[in-house]
Amino acid sequence: MKTIGLLGGMSWESTTEYYRIINETVRKRLGELHSAEMVIYSVDFHNIERLQHRGEWGQLTERMIDGARRIRQAGADFLVIATNTMHKMAREVESAISIPLLHIADAAAEEIKKLGIKRVGLLGTQFTMEEDFYRGRLTEKHHIEVLVPDRPERELIHRVIYNELCVGDFSEASKQEFQRIMAGLSDRGAQGIILGCTELPLLIGQEETDLPLFDTTEIHARKAVDWALDS
Repeated sequence: MKTIGLLGGMSWESTTEYYRIINETVRKRLGELHSAEMVIYSVDFHNIERLQHRGEWGQLTERMIDGARRIRQAGADFLVIATNTMHKMAREVESAISIPLLHIADAAAEEIKKLGIKRVGLLGTQFTMEEDFYRGRLTEKHHIEVLVPDRPERELIHRVIYNELCVGDFSEASKQEFQRIMAGLSDRGAQGIILGCTELPLLIGQEETDLPLFDTTEIHARKAVDWALDS
């Protein structure tokens, strides 16, 4: 079994889901008392969030590289960044370490293509929905068309993620707003919905939409197990 390197804490609520899913999947695959061999480095998200909203991406890249190097030095065989947004600097992080990085968008694309889906709606932080590091990878590398909500809806989603989900607040009112937004994406031709923020599955489940839902937390975590158990 390879050792998984998990760079987490962004937020810790979703990182605990990674830890649970990875270990449950290993036990299901191997049986008995098996669990994952894993190195975890968890950051203080308060500092990360402040830098994100000030646009200090250079400092954030340095912090992510530092965390990745700590993980590599602790013996990890590959890196999993347990957040969608911070894949903004995935290329720089991977180039700074000597172990491969399991990209969350690639893992999601693999599941999307299994269903033959060509057009998806994307929900996430404004950074993820509006910038090209995520959407561009899905389109250019995987030939998947990506739709995003309108600006007011993107602002609402972003606000709910940071002000509610990242502090463990899961309200019915926010869930209903997300259902409305997903219905709008469906009307525009989306064949599936990517939950492109690792906190979103804490609020939204498959029962909230008739479209296939791609939970990037679960997809990424399960793919990490595939890599760990690949001989």
